[in-house]
Amino acid sequence: MDEIMDEKNIWKEKICAALNEALEELHLGETVDTGDIIAELPPKPEMGDLGFPMFPFAKKFKKSPPQIAALVVNKVNHPSLAQGSAEVFTLGPYVNVKLDRAQTASRVISAALNANKDFFTGGKNSDKKDLCGKKIMVEFSSPNTNKPLHLGHLRNDVLGESISRILAACNAEVQKVCIINDRGIHICKSMLAYQEYGNGETPESAHIKSDHFVGKWYVRFSLMEKMEKAEESALERARQLLLKWEAGDTETVALWKQMNQWTVNGMKETYKRTDISFDKYYFESDTYLRGKDEVLKGLERGLFTKEVDGSIQADLTAENLDKKVLLRKDGTSLYITQDFGTAILRHDDWAFDKLVYVVGSEQRYHFQVLFILLAKMGFAWAKDLYHLSYGMVNLPEGKMKSREGTVVDADDLIDELRDMALAEIRDKAREEIVGDAPQTAEKIALGALHYYLLQVSPERDMLFNPKESLSFNGNTGPYLQYMGARISSILQKDEAKALLEGKNDDAKIKFELLVSDSEWELVKTIAAYPEALEAAARAMNPSLLASFLYELSKNFARFYHECPVLNADTQDLQRARLELCRAVLAVLRAALNLVCIPFLESM
Repeated sequence: MDEIMDEKNIWKEKICAALNEALEELHLGETVDTGDIIAELPPKPEMGDLGFPMFPFAKKFKKSPPQIAALVVNKVNHPSLAQGSAEVFTLGPYVNVKLDRAQTASRVISAALNANKDFFTGGKNSDKKDLCGKKIMVEFSSPNTNKPLHLGHLRNDVLGESISRILAACNAEVQKVCIINDRGIHICKSMLAYQEYGNGETPESAHIKSDHFVGKWYVRFSLMEKMEKAEESALERARQLLLKWEAGDTETVALWKQMNQWTVNGMKETYKRTDISFDKYYFESDTYLRGKDEVLKGLERGLFTKEVDGSIQADLTAENLDKKVLLRKDGTSLYITQDFGTAILRHDDWAFDKLVYVVGSEQRYHFQVLFILLAKMGFAWAKDLYHLSYGMVNLPEGKMKSREGTVVDADDLIDELRDMALAEIRDKAREEIVGDAPQTAEKIALGALHYYLLQVSPERDMLFNPKESLSFNGNTGPYLQYMGARISSILQKDEAKALLEGKNDDAKIKFELLVSDSEWELVKTIAAYPEALEAAARAMNPSLLASFLYELSKNFARFYHECPVLNADTQDLQRARLELCRAVLAVLRAALNLVCIPFLESM
């Protein structure tokens, strides 16, 4: 039997071979592919470990599903297919399989412990042609330089980072990119407030992190709008500032550079803190002119129209959409103008097979229009663009608003979570055990935050509750980290004991001793990792991997409760269970990294 541990795929091949042999004998001129085989998990243990419904093949065989199941079982049980000591039987229209526990445990554990490449990249038997070796660019974060990163950005960041890691784990060639939105009216609002009220203050003189410093002036602009009654409004003055910037006014450009640099420097500190990284940064100020050129080319070709007010628009009524402004009447650019230029430059830089935009669901219409217009403009790769839409993140107190200063800054939230975790460590007197308590608390905070943000499917809105995220019980990041620390402790105690007693036992591991239901469930969960990884990659949905991690941790907790490891009845049983623990740890560490949760050896 194949060494790879994806038991579902192994048995799909066996069922497929049996079906094709039966079809050939019946001279029906039909064939079955492994992709036609459906594998299910039976709801009860007595029904076996895998179930294969025969409904899809009734037309090919001109027989009832129970009759087909009987044919398959006769074939699979024939010595020519050498299924080992697994038990194969029919249950009505299903072919059910009870796997050989010792053989399966041996193969699963060996694959995990030997860092089997196929096991950790989605399985050898799966068809990953659309992933393996494909060049996939992932754009995420996409911050504005008028404010610091906030809770909404944190969901975007961890979603983009996790998806990138998952795709890379499935052997895709991934490039992570970030577009810095460093121009536009929103930037000019912060600039105007600082220009009129800043009095030369700097982040250093104000003792404020540089991106928070700029964000302060964005909030100040909102107050200016509400308070001013002058004929020339604050918004109008900000618009004039944008025109001066696009005209290259020296003083305006100098202020723009300074404030953008403050924001970008602060953001990069937060990225480093949260273990988010990019292969390349793009800046809207570098790409919007290319976008304007493309719009003007489209105007010349008759793709777009110049309206009476001087704006350039695209008529998409034929696509059941409306008209879209591409350049304002004063000639200034919009987001879509910049997105034209950025997409084109990216493909010039790195000819991707797919470009994934990780952007909130409120921008669905924007990307629908962008993709249609790029295709109209003649870019064949427009079909390879994909909007990974995600929902809003709200707090128990309600929706956040940047301009009113009611957002939760990313740094402040992580500080709060870290301080809460540190208090927990100190309350339980575990400072000496964990070593560097503040550093451990920071990792617990990131684990709590990232898992909470990823455990929900991307398209769903979510409510973030800091206290719930930090719980050491239930479906949380710290719970997963604690399981990793618990396994590490078991293995460290075993190594210390072996060193003390001078043991060096190379005897064969007796996996046949792993006979309990909790041990078997743990083995099957480990074996499910390749499928969970590939499913997360294909759906671009880290919550599928998060669910797997929780299931693995729950099953380990049950095993730990029911099956003594270091105090096992015999040395052979102890060694078998220790190998099982090592396999769980290998998979846990790999999967935790893919969902951006720091691994901890002690908590």
